[in-house]
Amino acid sequence: MMIFIYVFLIVLSFSAFYPFWNALVVSFNLGIDTTKGGVTFWPRVFTLENYQIVFKDDRLINGFFVSVSRTVVGTITAILMTAILAYGMTRRELIGRNYFMFFFVFTMYFGGGLIPSYLLISSLGLMNKFLVFIIPALISVWNMIIFRTFFKSLPLGLEESAQIDGATNWGIFFRIVLPLSGPVIATLSLFTAVAHWNDWFTPSIYITNENLIPIQTMLRQILNANIVTDMASNMDTASIARLDQMRTITTKSLTMATMMVATLPIVMVYPFVQKYFVKGVLIGSLKE
Repeated sequence: MMIFIYVFLIVLSFSAFYPFWNALVVSFNLGIDTTKGGVTFWPRVFTLENYQIVFKDDRLINGFFVSVSRTVVGTITAILMTAILAYGMTRRELIGRNYFMFFFVFTMYFGGGLIPSYLLISSLGLMNKFLVFIIPALISVWNMIIFRTFFKSLPLGLEESAQIDGATNWGIFFRIVLPLSGPVIATLSLFTAVAHWNDWFTPSIYITNENLIPIQTMLRQILNANIVTDMASNMDTASIARLDQMRTITTKSLTMATMMVATLPIVMVYPFVQKYFVKGVLIGSLKE
């Protein structure tokens, strides 16, 4: 019986990992050779030309830094604001706490829609602004609930002893509550960072300034339109002549290389916070 379980798990793991591996292989394979098919586990004609085009395109490099900046700033501010809100919702002296909780949960199930959101963002003057990535994502109700549940599981005596020593609510939050919330903060920070990093829809709606377009939206543009020639125009004459001679540029190979550049940074974060996943999520979601 166990052998069937192991075989099933191996097949399941392989089916999940192979598409990513094949995309990596195609990104290192000669574009014109990839069109012939049969490129599976290893590059048939190894080349770095696809990545040379990607890294020599100023728009993609700028988009990469926009994505990094948005992810770092957005994650820090969202986790901080959400944690502060969650801590406030645990205070028994907060008048109307149940009403506020109902209001927050209501927004999880019912939203205004795209048009009202667009009009709101426009009226706030956030169109073509970096803050359009940050301000609308400051609060996550789901993360707030997890934070709130975890905060309520902390021993009440910690706060009482701190209050006896003269600590304020802000002091208790920053000096006691947050330092004890490491697993939950690490887990929710990763989820928030992945959401910021992978979001291509928000800039496609609210951003028309090319300097503020993240790399995920650019990858989407590559998938929707053949911009290989435009990207190749950013290369030096010698490289273009060599590429024209070898006929290596194809949309698929260029897309795979761009996808690897856009995916690997966030994937490399997982090993550093993986140990917090089970502990953080279970503590924050099961204890009440």
